[in-house]
Amino acid sequence: MPKFSEIPNRGDFNFQTLVAPYKVSGKKIENTSDQYGLKFTKHMPFGTLRDDEGHMYSLARALNSPGSTPNPTKFLFLSTRVDEQTLRIDSETMESRATTMFPKRWMEGDSVHWSSLDDEDGAPWNLSASGKHFAWHEAGLLELEGKLLGNGTQFYIPGEEWGTFYVSQLYDVSGVLNGRPVKGVICLDQVWLPEGGAIHYAKDIVVENKMHVLWWTFATVYKDGSWDMGSFMLGHENLGYAIFQNSEGQVHCTTDIEGEAIHKDGSYFLKTAKIFIDGKETWEFLPDARGDMVDFVGGFPITAQQEGRWRKEGDVREPDHWIAWGESDRRNGSARNVRGSDL
Repeated sequence: MPKFSEIPNRGDFNFQTLVAPYKVSGKKIENTSDQYGLKFTKHMPFGTLRDDEGHMYSLARALNSPGSTPNPTKFLFLSTRVDEQTLRIDSETMESRATTMFPKRWMEGDSVHWSSLDDEDGAPWNLSASGKHFAWHEAGLLELEGKLLGNGTQFYIPGEEWGTFYVSQLYDVSGVLNGRPVKGVICLDQVWLPEGGAIHYAKDIVVENKMHVLWWTFATVYKDGSWDMGSFMLGHENLGYAIFQNSEGQVHCTTDIEGEAIHKDGSYFLKTAKIFIDGKETWEFLPDARGDMVDFVGGFPITAQQEGRWRKEGDVREPDHWIAWGESDRRNGSARNVRGSDL
């Protein structure tokens, strides 16, 4: 039930969130028309892959819409092979790639396609996505394909002046990276913001108001073939949602979410975290020992990005491959309405 420490202005709903699944299709992925008076900013493919030696590779591209306001992200590639310690930015790999600001985009059947520009410096790339299939090719680096996992997710946060409409779909993928077989999960997110807005950067109703404690997307494919996946945010006032799905076809949406973030001493990164859904279901974060994305600290993104795995407490199934790329911000706090501070 929403609670109000003070009465908000007209049009301000104190960070209440609408959340629901949605039926994924190439037509919907391609549609960039205004939503709730908000402007489309970009598609965001990102995810984490692992090879047969257990090394991680986290990568992202910004597929900005014409006329949108970009944030600093163009192409990101992080690897545990850089220093064998944690996920570090692989500058050599990034510098060789085309860093397309506004890519080519077209439809073929139910698939949306994006690619680098013909006259662009750096190695070319192309992606495609539909309601069933996903492919990502980076010349000389990556060949990746896979299938849609579950349903898409969507959430909407209205505000007096700013708002956010956020959509995501996940794909179970495998392929080859630098000659090594890899598998993992790729998220393809889309975000609508006020005109001139950019996620984590400008007119972001959550980040600029220092409202969120935890924000994660996760999926785990288990060795028995089952899977679960989810997206959730925990923040202050009435900010919060969770949408979980599994291989049995169950979809659970709620805004009844609480939790706690426990950070490592002297660190922006989590030691562990838990969330509590509907007051009766607990999920826990298992940080990867090499999952801290330390090169972002003090730069962009401004939150502590971290890899690991989320599981329902007591679940003993053995994972095969997974993603849990998300963020915490100890400056914002450790639980709902428990504010934090900087180091």
